[in-house]
Amino acid sequence: MKEGVGDMFQRETKYHRGKLPLGGLDWISKPDIYKRYSSVTRVKLLPPSFDQVISIWEVMKGRRSVREFGEEPMSSVDLSQLLWASQGITQELQGIELRTVPSAGALYPLETYLIVNAVSEIEKGIYHYAVETHELEQLKLGDYRTPIARAALDQEAAYFASVVFVWTAIFERSRWKYKQRAYRYIYMDAGHSAQNVALGAVALGLSSCQIGALYDDEANVLLGVDGINESTIYMTAVGRKK
Repeated sequence: MKEGVGDMFQRETKYHRGKLPLGGLDWISKPDIYKRYSSVTRVKLLPPSFDQVISIWEVMKGRRSVREFGEEPMSSVDLSQLLWASQGITQELQGIELRTVPSAGALYPLETYLIVNAVSEIEKGIYHYAVETHELEQLKLGDYRTPIARAALDQEAAYFASVVFVWTAIFERSRWKYKQRAYRYIYMDAGHSAQNVALGAVALGLSSCQIGALYDDEANVLLGVDGINESTIYMTAVGRKK
């Protein structure tokens, strides 16, 4: 069978004993781990709550991919909880703000965007999650159900969901240290965040569907990212099961 791009990627990014990349890190050029939008409306989110008592094992048992959602809106409280689960800050250690998910080198290459379709107290539109302040940055207002569903390979789950999480990666954050091997770690990061949202949804009585099949450039245009330095890599649709 002819070698494809995926085969080449896997082969060319292997680590071999005694042949690891050499050289120190250029700390002056280290990318910022936070993306900030200036001059936008900010939506305050309630801090996460830890009062709910539910077994993690029951949560795992209840996780299923759901593609049909009802019309009942998600609460803004639940959305806040899911955002924290996806990338929230949990501790500061030696000047590094650690999060709910692991990330190679604590470089956190992911950015979280939301297509809000039906969330109480939050207008429909496109938002960016400001991790360091636990706020939403309002990028566009309006009904974006059709464009996000089209970008998600025409999957109706994205149309009927209360909210669609869209994760992008700013590649240089990880590439700065790990070179081409960074791409492996970036995709792992996306899996960590999506799994936290999936489990968090179960704990909140919600459902989710992870979406890896997408039209990359359509999603990038919708979010306003260039698709080169920052590009969409994963989605999760969340709502109440129909």
